[in-house]
Amino acid sequence: MRRTLIAGGAAALLLAFATPAHSTSGTAPGITVPPDKIVIEVATVNGSGCPEGTAKVAVSPDNMAFTVTYSDYLAQVGPNASPTDFRKNCQLNLRVHVPSGFTYAIMQADYRGYGFLQEGANASERAGYYFQGMPQTAYRAHQFTGPLDDNWQATDTTEYADLVWAPCGEKRNFNINTELRVNAGTSDPRTQTSFMTMDSTDASVSTVYHMAWEECPSPN
Repeated sequence: MRRTLIAGGAAALLLAFATPAHSTSGTAPGITVPPDKIVIEVATVNGSGCPEGTAKVAVSPDNMAFTVTYSDYLAQVGPNASPTDFRKNCQLNLRVHVPSGFTYAIMQADYRGYGFLQEGANASERAGYYFQGMPQTAYRAHQFTGPLDDNWQATDTTEYADLVWAPCGEKRNFNINTELRVNAGTSDPRTQTSFMTMDSTDASVSTVYHMAWEECPSPN
């Protein structure tokens, strides 16, 4: 069975890297990267899957991704589970401080965790995100079936032409909604436990959001 994880740090965590990435320009979309560091602040965190102090965010040194690590995101069914434990969710509201003259979009999201599903049980992971004041992206879901006793990974990708960009020159918080569900199916929840986590057994694996960058048009 999965061992207890150490909490990942305060939710209102301000993160920035001291060493800025170098700007790299090219003909391929999303290649231009801000030369200055980006900063992400967790404004609010809500949901049964991310109690206060159990979610943290970090920006990659090259400004091309940020990671979210959860330490108490566990959905389960079984003899020791409460009736509401079968579903856990989390909404993160992030303030992304972007260098002047740039905008960004999320082109890929890698969700990772650990699953233990009895034969006959099943589970799902789904996620969506949006910029404050803009329509939410459609939820994308991934299904898992038992028997399962291993790390899992699900990847959502978006074609460049379909990317949703943060409005240039505006401060819009970035919201991420995620959910895990576990269903007993034909297994027996009175005697058999099944669970899914949005982390790994050693807390070293995080959800990764890969960023595309563009330079904003020059003001007239």
